[in-house]
Amino acid sequence: MAGINEVAEGLQYQTTDERLAHQITTTNWVSSPTSPTAVVYDENDGSIVTSTVYPSNSPSASNDVITLSLLRDLTKNHVYRIEVKFSVGSNIYECYFRVECGR
Repeated sequence: MAGINEVAEGLQYQTTDERLAHQITTTNWVSSPTSPTAVVYDENDGSIVTSTVYPSNSPSASNDVITLSLLRDLTKNHVYRIEVKFSVGSNIYECYFRVECGR
């Protein structure tokens, strides 16, 4: 069961060779997010790996969709937790999703 801040889609899968720009749609939660930021943790050892897996790390928001930079350079058999913060008015929200690297 998803935690209160986990996105509904839950665990995602990605290979070592893929580069994917994940998106989060906030429509069922809040509207018009701004100023998104992302931090990535390697759940295997708890380290912050944002600069390795998001070298450009420039997420954007348009309407109710947050688009993250290309997630890349993942390590086989590791699980990553991507935490995304964004603002709506004076409120700050945070959600996360996890990515498992299979090959």
